Amino acid sequence: MDNTVVSITNLLKKFPVGGDFFTALKDVNLVLNEGEFVGLVGPSGSGKTTLLNVIGGLDSPTEGSVHVLGRAMDNTSHNERASLRRKNMGFIFQSYNLLPVYTVFENVELPLILNNIEPEKREKLVSEAIESVGLSHRRNAKPTTLSGGECQRTAIARAIVHQPALILADEPTANLDAENSHHIMNILVELNNNLTSSFVFATHDEKIMGYLKRMVYLEDGKIVKDESINKKSTRK
Repeated sequence: MDNTVVSITNLLKKFPVGGDFFTALKDVNLVLNEGEFVGLVGPSGSGKTTLLNVIGGLDSPTEGSVHVLGRAMDNTSHNERASLRRKNMGFIFQSYNLLPVYTVFENVELPLILNNIEPEKREKLVSEAIESVGLSHRRNAKPTTLSGGECQRTAIARAIVHQPALILADEPTANLDAENSHHIMNILVELNNNLTSSFVFATHDEKIMGYLKRMVYLEDGKIVKDESINKKSTRK
């Protein structure tokens, strides 16, 4: 059985800048498999966030082939990509992107409402997701009363509540101190061990790199190194 989650061939991504074009990605070839815990790493401007956005269907390739979860992302409509994201992907952002008028429970519940999951099942899935990130005691709190670490844990619960095949994280620890960063990464490693979901990070944070099982290095829009990390590393 094919366990390929992402398959990218000869990817080129350009953005219009003034009367010219900026090449953000070029000659990118990449395969990601089920259950991976991989980082797209490199300095600012290396193309890692653009690559993450192409994988998530937020950007379209200029040239090349991009298949995600069996779908050709270079040959799908905006609505088809939105449906794939809603049903099969989870996103963790640097800035949390929580809705301030909603409680922790309601923020985490939102993807299930969008996917028309019945209320009784929503209650069970949301409670499990909140418990998995250690926030059961804060389920009725609103984001304005949470710490940065608690906000990011809420965002993680929201990303995994519908048990997606692919979870994409863009600099998820950038706004956190070292203690909270390691706490967040330990939660994500544990979730990766318990779920079949693939985790893909875009980061230049060295605190994250110690947890990754594979690192794909980008420089000037090209993959310059791709290495598996044999030693499993987590910190308490």
